[in-house]
Amino acid sequence: MEAKADRIHTIYKIKERPPLRPVNHVNPVNFLPTPVEFSDSMGRLITDLHRQFSQLHQESRELIRAIPPELLYYRPPIGLNSSPAQSFGEQILRSAAVVEQTFGGITTNLWDDPFEWTLPETLSTPEKVSDYLDEVEATRKRGFELFQSDDDLLKEIMAPAGATHLQPLLLDTLGRARHYLGSARATLDLIRSEN
Repeated sequence: MEAKADRIHTIYKIKERPPLRPVNHVNPVNFLPTPVEFSDSMGRLITDLHRQFSQLHQESRELIRAIPPELLYYRPPIGLNSSPAQSFGEQILRSAAVVEQTFGGITTNLWDDPFEWTLPETLSTPEKVSDYLDEVEATRKRGFELFQSDDDLLKEIMAPAGATHLQPLLLDTLGRARHYLGSARATLDLIRSEN
């Protein structure tokens, strides 16, 4: 009976492993991890999270470079009786906005949704979207400068939904941002297939 419990525990541990990072369809070379420079005291978890957020930023910038300006906010039809899907640009902005909201909350305790200043009317060109992505990345880096060790990820903070620990908050943010980025990539593929 004890051997069976150990086996189940081992199987459960295998399922806890983080998922593999999706392949970048725009430029496979960027599938390689982004180098990160931290002091020796910086923890492995913080270093890995920093790398993943940095990679998300790089992938977003690559996708922005891949879209023709006139198709940035093009909404491809998805069916006869349904409304058009979100545009590529809207999905890229939502991905960055998720990161901005979390790190704005961590650094300044302002948890505002960046919806108002990320409207297509405001960020109407790929260049303006790229500038916004860079601003979000700068905010994210300021947030990571606050983390001194992996123990900081265990700290509890007050978010709009209530008290939460930093690590699950950051993992949730990363997951939601990746979701929007994946949708943007799929929309870009759909746009390319139409042309």
